[in-house]
Amino acid sequence: MIHPTAIIDPKARIDESVHVGAYAIIESGAIIDSGCKIGAHSQICGSVDIGKGTIIGRSSIIGSEPQDTSFDHSCKSGVRIGEKNNIRELTTIHRSTQNGGWTHLGDENFLMTGSHVGHDVKMGDRNIIANNCLLGGHVTIGSGSFLGGGAVFHQFVHLGDLCLAQGNSTITKDIPPYCTASQKNRLIGLNTVGLRRAEIDPATRAEIKRLYRAVFFSKIPFSEALDAINDEKLHKEASGFLEALKNPSRKGLCFPKV
Repeated sequence: MIHPTAIIDPKARIDESVHVGAYAIIESGAIIDSGCKIGAHSQICGSVDIGKGTIIGRSSIIGSEPQDTSFDHSCKSGVRIGEKNNIRELTTIHRSTQNGGWTHLGDENFLMTGSHVGHDVKMGDRNIIANNCLLGGHVTIGSGSFLGGGAVFHQFVHLGDLCLAQGNSTITKDIPPYCTASQKNRLIGLNTVGLRRAEIDPATRAEIKRLYRAVFFSKIPFSEALDAINDEKLHKEASGFLEALKNPSRKGLCFPKV
């Protein structure tokens, strides 16, 4: 299960079923659960907790220090990765800048080749991050989203559930749940395919569409359009969409071109 050229600190905790490839390095503080595969030449740096069935691709570096010029190198922080994630080759995931903090990935995410996950990112479940995506520090991602190849995301932005960013996009503001973004901070509609694949029922999908039109294409100011909506009878997903619009991150929201 462990290649003889792998370098593993004796203080690392590795389940006996874990496969470790040639020349991999696993440092003290690592905890690797059953069924994981650690690819050749990859590095697991310090406090990294990897859940069952996760794959770490060749030459990936997980848990290295954040790219923050003010970072205190004595800070004790780490990376937590859930179960059944597929993290392909040459991916980098940096540890938190906060003492006792964690960069966190949920379950069943697919990070394609060359992805970068910056410090303090919080990622939900079942997201697909395509090749060469760059996630800045403190980015928050919901679940079920797709980020296209080469897309870049500024620090502190929020990306909602089932959102979609087209390839090579530049995103410096929040993408609300269920929305599709393109180019620089431009919403181009709803992720209707993603909503159907997530088995969101037709009535709820129609409700989200009505909300999208009501707030983004209203003849009154955006804030007034939000306040005018009665959210008492909305379905859960539609209510979550409205809540994200009312409470964006400090970066603000992407908007459609009108």
